[in-house]
Amino acid sequence: MSGNWFYVASAISLALAGIFLVQYGVENGLLPPRIRVLVALAFGATLIAVGEVIRRRYGDNDEATTAYLPSVFSGAGIVTLFGGILSARLLYDLITPETALSGMVAVAVVALVLGWFYGALLAAVGIAGAFIAPFIVGGSSNDPSWLYGYFAVIAILGLGIDAVRRWAWITVLTLVLAYAAGGLVVLGSPGTAGAFALFVTAVVVFAILVPVRRLSPDHDGTMVLEALARRPGTPWPDFPARVAFAAMLATAVSLFWVSMAGVTEFWLATGLLTTLAALLILWTRQGPALQDVALLPAIGLISALTWQGKERMDVWRLFNENYDDTPEADFPLAVTALLLMAAGVSVLAFWRALASRGSEARFGLIWAAAAALSVPAAAISLELLWEPAAVIGAYPWALHAVSLAALMVVFAERLARTDGPDDRLRMSLPVLSALSALAFAFTILFSETALTLALVATVVAAAALDRAFRIPQMTAFITVGVVTIGYRVIADPGLGFALQGPLAEVIFIHCGTLAGFVTAFVLITGLTRPTAKTMLDSAAWATAGLLLSILLFRWLDTLSQNQDASHWAMGLYATIWLGLMAAQLQRLSLGGLLRYARILLSVGFGLLGFGATLVALTFVNPVVSNWSGTVLGPPVFNTLAIAYLLPALLLLATALRLHVLDRRAKIGFLTIAAGLILFWVFATIRHYWQGAEGMVLDQGISQPELYSYTVALLLVGAGLFYQSLARHSNSMRRAGLTVIALAVGKVFFIDAAGLTGLTRVFSFLLLGVALAALAWLGRWAGRSMGREHL
Repeated sequence: MSGNWFYVASAISLALAGIFLVQYGVENGLLPPRIRVLVALAFGATLIAVGEVIRRRYGDNDEATTAYLPSVFSGAGIVTLFGGILSARLLYDLITPETALSGMVAVAVVALVLGWFYGALLAAVGIAGAFIAPFIVGGSSNDPSWLYGYFAVIAILGLGIDAVRRWAWITVLTLVLAYAAGGLVVLGSPGTAGAFALFVTAVVVFAILVPVRRLSPDHDGTMVLEALARRPGTPWPDFPARVAFAAMLATAVSLFWVSMAGVTEFWLATGLLTTLAALLILWTRQGPALQDVALLPAIGLISALTWQGKERMDVWRLFNENYDDTPEADFPLAVTALLLMAAGVSVLAFWRALASRGSEARFGLIWAAAAALSVPAAAISLELLWEPAAVIGAYPWALHAVSLAALMVVFAERLARTDGPDDRLRMSLPVLSALSALAFAFTILFSETALTLALVATVVAAAALDRAFRIPQMTAFITVGVVTIGYRVIADPGLGFALQGPLAEVIFIHCGTLAGFVTAFVLITGLTRPTAKTMLDSAAWATAGLLLSILLFRWLDTLSQNQDASHWAMGLYATIWLGLMAAQLQRLSLGGLLRYARILLSVGFGLLGFGATLVALTFVNPVVSNWSGTVLGPPVFNTLAIAYLLPALLLLATALRLHVLDRRAKIGFLTIAAGLILFWVFATIRHYWQGAEGMVLDQGISQPELYSYTVALLLVGAGLFYQSLARHSNSMRRAGLTVIALAVGKVFFIDAAGLTGLTRVFSFLLLGVALAALAWLGRWAGRSMGREHL
């Protein structure tokens, strides 16, 4: 065509001449309408005859001087015949739609026969002209639905020519024009959306069957999705497989669009999508290259019901409004029908999974996944966007979820029986789906407390199934379950409920959650499940710390009414958030795509925890603030320990227990922990000497208190020295020297001025003896580690 474009222009001109011949008669009032149409048909037949005479007498091959001329005349004649029939219907209403369609079928048969003997140019001109003719002829019709039948006939014509002559681009041209022409008609006449849905469904069936000339597709080779995965050595799919995939994609998108046109159109479109999915699942047993094509209508079905709920369209409104306004109305079955459609797809996919043997064995896992995911995906979409429980009630909607779980259990049992004890991969998929469906039912039915514990029970059940049947895929469910439970404990109902809700219920939730995590961890102890173990271990420690913090908070809340602005409240907040940070840091060892999400979470939790610690050290510090809340409890065992020692011990445990942390993070945590411990020692000493009412430094420092600080510094320094010997740690020995230096500076620059009498004497005496002993100890320690005393 690029080298001989003038032949194309000639064919188009001749075809337009035939169509304009009729229009000229209209514009000028020449001849009765019937005669005008007959003249156009005669002109078209003449063009075909001329082309046939030239082909028979002079030839139509590439060597002949008349090459392409027969196709030019015959192609223009075919378009003219189509134009004449369309004029009789659209311009003059001389014939019924049925008669018009019959006439065009006859012309299409003639074109098909000619296409077998002529070159590709005739096919291209005839097909393009036939699709374009209705838009050139013009006219109007109250119901142009019959045009879809016309376009379907032309589509069969084009696909049939390619099926015989193997001109692949003719198939592409035919399908592009078919979908474009049908789309233009439905855009101009939205009331024909239902007919358009039937048309695109017929076209995709033709696109699958006609190119291979089979009633049952036998497309072999690579699937399109396989090729798109770009695995090394994967060949590109054969042309018929690519055509089928593209046509199904266009049909699925078209039916999705039709589903938005109204109630009737929605049910027609979803029904057709379900039917196409079922047909493809059944058909593709002998056509392995088409197995991914069956996914497209299934995805279209889920998309249609999702969009209907998201945009609150007609079917959604009918489902929600009528039953609310008229309680005595019939029970709405919309969500039930949609779930049954998705369930039908799942059942057929399961049948294919069971039947996948021999050459199809590699697709068995894909079909099992489709069976386990199709109907759950529909249920999740309906729950999120349709809210069926608010319309039909929680219990009936939960029964849908339980029925789904029962169906998945049947799938799992049959797959386990088929695959045997050594292969649990496919069986694990419906098991995961069944557990998810049960959790879904729990979400619908149970209260906040019962729901959390029910989710914990599903995690324990997953661990028990893994232990009993060796199903590594249960790790995925355990991971999702731990994250979901963590969200409920932290956010919904969250910490607010834990701090304000009924105490017995709060204890029940957290103790049950902790027991569930520990039980699940014990169940998989003997299995190689590093991800599940890490998730359960970190969750158990975080839950235990959270429970302890909540109980302390609530107990102290009964003793003081100023908890929102108290040092101990900030300390407990810090402990809670730092514990959650530690849990996320522990999970960094799992790696994977969620690593960055865990980093962000740990940073967020850490900022909250360290922020609360900073507030406890500044604004609500009992040593510097009068409105920090009274220090409750006896010396040492009081709220100062909760505010400062508890988060310090948590940071200390995090640094020592988590091997995933690098050296700088560990040093940072240890430094902050050491600082908090030192401040706790200082505040505890002051509380011992001054009492709860004299904590603020403005009230001065007594001599015994000042002397106690010196003793405390020396004891800390000595303790660090002892640990440096036990651990052979130079860094710890240097830390001990730093503390001793602080003690020396305190004695010379503070105690000398602040102490009097024998207290000053004993202070310097103690310092001298301690320094002498520690000097000897430090020298001995340095030599024992092979280094000179610093």
